[in-house]
Amino acid sequence: MTDVARGDDRTGGTAPGQRGEQTRAVHLPPQPRVEQESLGLAVWRTSTFGFDTSQEYADVLGGRTPGYVYTRDDNPTVHAFAEAVAALEHPAGEDVQAQAFGSGMAAITATLLAFTGAGTHVVAPAGCYGGTWSLLAHTLSRFGVETTFVDGTDLAAYAAAVERPTAVVWAETLANPTMAVADLPRLAALAHDAGAIFAVDSTFASPAVCQPLRHGVDLVIHSATKYLGGHSDATGGVVIGRGELIAAVRHLRVETGGILGPDEAFLLRRGLATLPLRMARHCASALVLAETITGHPAVARVDYPGLPDHPGHDLADQLFLRGDGRTRYGGVIWVVPHGGREAGMRFAELLRLPVTGASLGGTHTLVGHAASTTHRQLDDDALAAGGIDPAGVRLSVGLEDVEDLSADLLGALDELAG
Repeated sequence: MTDVARGDDRTGGTAPGQRGEQTRAVHLPPQPRVEQESLGLAVWRTSTFGFDTSQEYADVLGGRTPGYVYTRDDNPTVHAFAEAVAALEHPAGEDVQAQAFGSGMAAITATLLAFTGAGTHVVAPAGCYGGTWSLLAHTLSRFGVETTFVDGTDLAAYAAAVERPTAVVWAETLANPTMAVADLPRLAALAHDAGAIFAVDSTFASPAVCQPLRHGVDLVIHSATKYLGGHSDATGGVVIGRGELIAAVRHLRVETGGILGPDEAFLLRRGLATLPLRMARHCASALVLAETITGHPAVARVDYPGLPDHPGHDLADQLFLRGDGRTRYGGVIWVVPHGGREAGMRFAELLRLPVTGASLGGTHTLVGHAASTTHRQLDDDALAAGGIDPAGVRLSVGLEDVEDLSADLLGALDELAG
């Protein structure tokens, strides 16, 4: 692509030196072409790209020539972020590609729409993220997509559900919010035997804890807002998988307009550079805190895969990555205090360092009462089906000193116990 002032070497028209001030203001000298490698990602804040000829425009738009036309379709900064996540999810160099979206829910929606239609069937865990549950139960159902919700840890339930024709089997590497561990290899086998796509939301894990493509998963989805960005300052989503599947996801993204903006892409890609360092800290602190509060008289249960008595502990050891001589079990703890829904909300309010708020995976420890916030779409029966106790509190462990967090948690629990 050349300078936008392409008419300068053509005959006719006003000579460059004789153009009016507004024309000269619009047609400024071209931006410099930098040959050296930039250590910082360039941010292409443009909605459109120019071409020398109509044929070049048509060829790039039609995919016959590489390039960029319109940021709703593709953008170099966004492309760089997506490629970086793909490299982290599967560094072996196979045909693994990615598509980035304006949010995690946009990525989930496009993935499901790409492989379902009227009369198709989805199998998903009853205890999945509330936004995903609502999308399946209330939105896609309006268009003839049926969903069977099952216990996410019950392979027999999954097997029974896929006996009818199934388009997509859905799972969460680490369940939001209960931290149940999905048996990815066996679920992949069940899905593929049924001729279904196996898609996994791996937001709670990140590529620094688990790389699901290595375990037979077809598509991996992240809310990049969380661990990938890591600083609570950008919103985005990403889908990773084999080229032919990602092509279908890209088509949905272009058709529905769910593109990630270039500034957000810059921030999210910048976060990837410290992802392993941050995840090691999140996971190490979460394990200490889970061990610290287990057995406290105010606590009915603590669910964290790093605890030896967690039902998914051995599976996590098989599937999750190790760093600094230990398995990374994730940075979220599911805490169920005695006393029901009101006790859960009270516990969250008693904490001083954790911020009561949405999202997770940032530098700050965040706390939320799930039944009234992230899973507000589920009534009591749906919560029970998903194994989500109405008293449960989701604690996303940040980067603060673990000693300070421990003191705060214990103080709040002591007050809760009365």
